[in-house]
Amino acid sequence: MAVFTKDKSFYRTLIALAIPISLQNLVTFAVNFADNLMIGSLGDNAISGVYVGGQLQSVLQMFVGGIEGAILILAAQYWGKKDTASIRKVVSIGVKFALAVGILMSLLAVSFPEEVIWIFTKEAGVIEEGAAYVQIVGFTYLFFSVSQVMIASMRSVETARIGLYISCMALVVNVCLNYVFIFGHFGFPAMGVRGAALATLISRIMEMCVGIFYVFVVDKKLRFGVKDLLHTDRQLLRDFVRNGLPVIGGQVVWSINTLANTKILGYYSAGVIAAASITGMLHNLIYVWMNGLSSAVGIITGKTVGAGLYDKMKEYSKTVQMIFLFVGLLSGAAVFLTRDGFISLYNASPEAQEYSRQFINVISITIIGTCYQAACLFGLVKSGGDISFVFKNDTIFVFLVVIPSALIAMWLGAPPWVVFACLKCDQILKCFVAVVKINRYNWMKNLTRDTSGEGEKGLTDGT
Repeated sequence: MAVFTKDKSFYRTLIALAIPISLQNLVTFAVNFADNLMIGSLGDNAISGVYVGGQLQSVLQMFVGGIEGAILILAAQYWGKKDTASIRKVVSIGVKFALAVGILMSLLAVSFPEEVIWIFTKEAGVIEEGAAYVQIVGFTYLFFSVSQVMIASMRSVETARIGLYISCMALVVNVCLNYVFIFGHFGFPAMGVRGAALATLISRIMEMCVGIFYVFVVDKKLRFGVKDLLHTDRQLLRDFVRNGLPVIGGQVVWSINTLANTKILGYYSAGVIAAASITGMLHNLIYVWMNGLSSAVGIITGKTVGAGLYDKMKEYSKTVQMIFLFVGLLSGAAVFLTRDGFISLYNASPEAQEYSRQFINVISITIIGTCYQAACLFGLVKSGGDISFVFKNDTIFVFLVVIPSALIAMWLGAPPWVVFACLKCDQILKCFVAVVKINRYNWMKNLTRDTSGEGEKGLTDGT
């Protein structure tokens, strides 16, 4: 079997999907980066406060990402069969779950902002800034949850550009309002981190409204209507829960890992926390194109497996692995070469800048593994139907490798960069698992039901 597929339609579809998704991810990153960079001029406490305050958003994104993943995996396979009625039912279920998660997270953030920040750090200045940010930005969680499900529904049927357009609008609104509210222009008072939160809230509301309008009014593929939200298909609900729970569970495990990262690094000074924030922003900047490619591969995989083209999928998987290995090497080099220039964008203390250099050195290596194993496990294994494997794999590494090794390193008095390396070590180690799993081809499983409703086609092994 050739390493690179000769099917030109694969490359055309990959590019057509990956470019708008990657650009959307880049614009979404730019929205967060605008907050981070403008707040960076306010000093270490403000940077650290927003970083710690942003952990609730990270948790929300994990849950919503799980719901999105369940939608994409099921809907993309139904799209391979051109069964749009089932896709509408799947999206309706996803919207209800997203609403529940968004409401709960908003209530938690708005009601207990100081308690949330206190979980991660005892630095008084960081707690003050973080709580001020969370109490306002918490209102955005509901709007964010709904808009992301709307975008996921469009991606599942290969309409990827709407997400890009919505994110571009959010970027413009957010940056302009940041300028007005953070620093106090055009007669508004300087609100600092509260201004950044308010700008994010307004942009999230607009983002949701545009997403809903497009899905309900403009889109002609799904023809989604209000009546679809009022009915829940019980069979598909069971499918969504059975196949979605491992996806959501994996995201929960990863959110626990993210929170543990913040908690462990929170035992150090504000300079270390600020360095983690700066490093995270550079990592996310490089990650956006890998994530776009991974999402595009996931859609192609779901569609191909849903159509029953297993031999074609085996051929595609070889090409995908080579693409992501190459992307990883390029990403690692880009991280290392842009390190000092990126750090210089922040008005951080000398301590924070030095820790940032050390942390970025670590991710310049680990991101190579991230690009291969994370992208392939999502784009191939999870999207191909073997959802529970990725959940089990992540659970084992997070609770038996990552967190214990970091705690031991901290207990032994290791410097912060060693602890940080322990928190990222799974990104390399999981590559050995991924390469074996992917090339056994036992992950191709059709999860769809036949259109007549006579039982389940799914869980058919593609090997």
